Amino acid sequence: MAAIIEDGKLRLTGYVGDYYFEDGFTSQDVVLALAGVQDTDPLDVFINSGGGVASEGAAIHAILISRAGTTNIIVEGIAASAASLIAMAGETVTMSAGAVMMIHDPAGYTFGNSSDHSKTIEALEALATAYSRVYAAKSGKTPEECREVMRAERWFTPEEAVKEGFADETTEQQAKPVAAFDYRLFAHAPKNLTTMAKKKNWSLPATMAAPAAQPRPPEETSMTDKERADQLAAENAKLKADLENANGSIEAAVKSDRERRGAIMALEETKGREALAEHLFSLGNTVDQAKATLSVSPKTSEEAEDDYRPRRMNASGLNKSTDGGAKKGDRSVLSASVDRTNKRR
Repeated sequence: MAAIIEDGKLRLTGYVGDYYFEDGFTSQDVVLALAGVQDTDPLDVFINSGGGVASEGAAIHAILISRAGTTNIIVEGIAASAASLIAMAGETVTMSAGAVMMIHDPAGYTFGNSSDHSKTIEALEALATAYSRVYAAKSGKTPEECREVMRAERWFTPEEAVKEGFADETTEQQAKPVAAFDYRLFAHAPKNLTTMAKKKNWSLPATMAAPAAQPRPPEETSMTDKERADQLAAENAKLKADLENANGSIEAAVKSDRERRGAIMALEETKGREALAEHLFSLGNTVDQAKATLSVSPKTSEEAEDDYRPRRMNASGLNKSTDGGAKKGDRSVLSASVDRTNKRR
């Protein structure tokens, strides 16, 4: 827990929400810490945080602003994102020399269908509207003007924060080193902060349980534009190669099937058994398997009848007269032959 009461002062250090950078603080931590302070007593709150979960920031702001006693905020190193909203709870906001304040739109991502994404959009818009009203109440700007500041993701020096109304004064006391945070997540973070985050390997873990705290996936934003472009080109090339291989495999399979069917249907054994040959092909039989099955299978009844008809036709003329005309009452050649045989006996 990095919400600590020391000598009557509240120090909020690290990530706003669950602990992803070894230290951090939640709204529950703040409630527990404030139990050691009288609600009517003045309270100095020292902030050094790169931000975190937007809803947690809003909850902590509500807790501090509801105190009966005077609450003063001192930005020791940085108050960015959700932490800048917490800073607005101060009756006075003091920026240490070299400190930074950043104000932007709440961000997050969703995994799901269009309905899930729509719900996330509604939640983010509601948070952004609430945030803009808080910034407006402190700065004297309109909520619409503050929303423009949020959309632009503004980074303020102590003097700029005072000029814009988000802080009341600066101090000569040097700011502490900024809290650990992956400042590469932000679109317009100062170069010195992104360099520091990279050097110190400040990054959100892959098992992060609060997706709304990430403006965009860290594995993408931690790359340079060139690295992202190279990675995308490599992924596209791989997808193209995979697609070409898949198409080639499909075409080869179709060609092989056509050749197998043609070979089966061309077999001598297929004649009179075409329907069976088609069935064997559809079952995936090889040419040799189909040939073996067809060779021991009877032909269709129609083909068998056709095969029998020529044999009957070869006996034609047996009941005809020898002069080629069949006459009524004439005996057949076969009958005459039988009579001749009987006479010899």
